[in-house]
Amino acid sequence: MKRYYGEFGGQFLPESAMFALSELEAGFLKFRKDKGFKKELSALLKNYVGRPTPLYFAKNLSQKYGHEIYLKREDLNHTGAHKINNALAQALLAKKMGKKKVIAETGAGQHGLATATAAALLGLECEIFMGEVDAQRQALNVYKIELLGARVHAITKGLRTLKEATTAAIGAWVSDLENLFYVVGSAVGPYPYPQMVTHFQSIIGKECRAQLKKCAKKPDIIIAAVGGGSNAAGIFYEFLKDERVRLIGVEAAGLGVDTPYHAATLTRGKTGIIHGMKTKVLQDEAGNILPVHSISAGLDYPGVGPLHAHLCASGRGEYVAVSDDECVRALKELCREEGIIPAVESAHALAHLKELCANLKKKSVIVVNLSGRGDKDMQTIRDYKKGTIYG
Repeated sequence: MKRYYGEFGGQFLPESAMFALSELEAGFLKFRKDKGFKKELSALLKNYVGRPTPLYFAKNLSQKYGHEIYLKREDLNHTGAHKINNALAQALLAKKMGKKKVIAETGAGQHGLATATAAALLGLECEIFMGEVDAQRQALNVYKIELLGARVHAITKGLRTLKEATTAAIGAWVSDLENLFYVVGSAVGPYPYPQMVTHFQSIIGKECRAQLKKCAKKPDIIIAAVGGGSNAAGIFYEFLKDERVRLIGVEAAGLGVDTPYHAATLTRGKTGIIHGMKTKVLQDEAGNILPVHSISAGLDYPGVGPLHAHLCASGRGEYVAVSDDECVRALKELCREEGIIPAVESAHALAHLKELCANLKKKSVIVVNLSGRGDKDMQTIRDYKKGTIYG
């Protein structure tokens, strides 16, 4: 049986794609242990990406909420988000496997930007699939991607967001499996993608544990935003066996989970199949994928990675949802309290601090994964009005 997390995961793609998945699995299992590959990737992460990222003590937020709050500063990576960790590793893997061209889906544009960046560095052709709505609200990232030499396909079908971009990318990949390497951006899709992405992103949690140990701290709670779930998987994975540490994933409630306008998959979803995996999915009684909404182009996805579906079902992970309005409030709060402008994705994780801290009975050490910076979101925040429907 292919790798599952509990009942979630697997491979649900046409038989024609199975040889490519087998080839990918063999390449990943080989090179993840290869000394030369590991050395080259480690050097790139240090000297090109800028790792390790700081674990920053947010003094002003800590004073405001009465707990020790730390931010894992993935926003300080080259290209401005955690996405570069995985995109660079997969692009390097593609080159080692003899591929000449990479493709990727993107929502907020950060994975597309990271993939285009890695492709330029490593001399690979690159095409990015992006929903038309996302391409419009993330126009700056589209320009950056094109500046790096990649081609952007703006998808005009359906809701014209991340789901449609992912579907289009899978379609392009399946049509030319021999020549293309599909760089999946989150811990989603058919095996081995969820495991591979989690492996390459787990550097976040490894660094975080070492940095906490260095300052003689043990985390009580780790919080991260969850769309597909790569940044959360990256920081959670190192702490999965430490049952003392609470792991909290924060989804996009949009205009409210009791409305049709949200992307809270683990809060309102049902078990189903999407994009080659068995996981929790926002779907109707007939199994049709429901429309989703979020102020965040990176969180408006109707599925979730199988690791998170399992952590939620098993109770090891806690999953909550915050609204667009709460997200914007938290974003502005971090700007004013700490002088840091976060991405709207990361602001969802920050938004949970208010309710969480109010209900904690003892002083706690809390780590928030600040997965990206907010440059790309300035137009969205400037124009934000409560109750806005995008697209």
